[in-house]
Formats: sequence, C-alpha cells, structure tokens
Amino acid sequence: MDTNAIAIKGLTKRYKDFALEDLTLNLPYGCVLGLVGENGAGKSTTIRLIMDAVGRDAGTVEVLGADNQGPDFLRVKEDVGVVLDETFFPEVLTAVQVGKIMADTYKNWDQGAYEGWLQRLELPQKKKLKDYSRGMTMKLGIAAALSHHPRLLLLDEATGGLAPMVREELLEVFADFAAEDGHAVLLSSHIVSDLERICDYIAFLHRGRLVLCEEKDVLLDTYGILKCTREQLANIPEEAIHGKRVGAYGVEALVERELIPRGLTVDRANLEDIILYLVKEEKQ
Repeated sequence: MDTNAIAIKGLTKRYKDFALEDLTLNLPYGCVLGLVGENGAGKSTTIRLIMDAVGRDAGTVEVLGADNQGPDFLRVKEDVGVVLDETFFPEVLTAVQVGKIMADTYKNWDQGAYEGWLQRLELPQKKKLKDYSRGMTMKLGIAAALSHHPRLLLLDEATGGLAPMVREELLEVFADFAAEDGHAVLLSSHIVSDLERICDYIAFLHRGRLVLCEEKDVLLDTYGILKCTREQLANIPEEAIHGKRVGAYGVEALVERELIPRGLTVDRANLEDIILYLVKEEKQ
C-alpha cells in the first residue's frame, strides 16, 4: 500500500484572473493536512482538482493510489468523503430523504451508521433543510460523508462560520477519523487555530502558490517571536527574519530560532503568528 492518501505533483490550473501554479504536496495516511490561505488563495480549486471536478492544465494527482484521471478513480471515489463549503442537498429535502438518495449513490452506504451520526450530531431527521442552521447543514454533510465508510475526507471550510462548540465537536470527529488505520483528512480552512489543534501537516497557499508544506510541529519549533530594539534587529542575519512590525517602543519579528544570537529571548509563535507574518513577507 502507498504511504500517501494524496500525492500531488506539479499541479497547475489557469483561469483568466487566477492561476494555481506548480502545486506539489503529499498527505500521508494517518494524518490530517491543513490547507490554509486567504479567500481566493486556491484552496477550493485544489479540492476540485483532486476530485477531477475541473480539468487541470499540468501535473498529476493520485488519490488512494489511483490516478484521478485514470479508470480506477471511479472505484476509488467510493472511498472519498467530500464536504464542501456550500451544501449540495436541495433545501426541500429532510435528513431522512438525504439518506435515501445517498443509499442509491454509494455501494457502501451504511444506513445504520448514518442514523447513528444523525443522533450523535443531534440533527432533526424530519425537518426540511431550508430550516436548518448553517451548523446543522454542515453536520449533515459530514454525517453523509462518513456513512459510506470513506478512507479519505476532503473538507472545504467545513468549520467556517460555526459556533465554537460545534467546531469543537467536529474537530474531534475529524481527528478520530484520521486516527483509524488507512484513513486521512484534508481540511481547508481560514481558521488557523482549528488547524493548529488537529493537523499533522500544514500547507500554506498564497495567491495560487504553495509557500510551504511542513509538519506542524516542525513549524512551531522552527519559528519564534523576537521582541527587541531596532539596533538589536540590525545585528541579526537577514535570512533569520521573516517579517517584522516596527513600533514606537521596539520591534516584533518572526524569526528562525536557530539563527538568533545567544542573549536574545525568542518567544513561542503560534501557527496564526507564523502564517500572518509569512503572508506579509510574500506581499512585500
């Protein structure tokens, strides 16, 4: 069995006003990969390309060991659960009716599992979807995605706009899923704190280009926040500094810990600090 649930190499998609260029990344089994970036960075485009919902201009994509434009991909799609930012279920349906449609769609559909998820996620079964809140709609999409026993979850902004308690509940579901043998999760989000909590890897997209793809713990160990004077900053190697804020009383900078001279204190950076500074650096 391959070690990667998703293997992307040189993936390129060009539109009139946007291009995803030369994207290369892997998602190993047993892991959660967080795809982070501002709106319009290319996160949703990447997920559509993974599912071959839009044609690519260059590169290759393998999903669960199959070329996503090859004949095996039709079989593999049964093992992929997809939850998009906007639900694709008609608003006139109820959760019960959604289950019947999904049963006709997936060979591996498990009605008992679906009913169990509806209960666990406290979803009304006979209320029409037009009367669901956004949180309830996203939970229904997740219940449906999990009920055909996928090995891979692709989640596009699945926690965006949800109440903190709902997000907490769903993050636990995703983490538990990834921990099962032969499973993996790709979670796109602009809520960086969510990604820091459950992700093993972070891929940062900015304007259609992959800025970094690294283990989360490596990122947190590599970077730190340095607070110092302008004079002290001037004596630090330029390659150690990845963005700075200059204030009236000093400087705050994102730095690589190992390149900072002894005697200066480097505070821990969280993932949001790292992303915000790297975005600023990219824009300069």
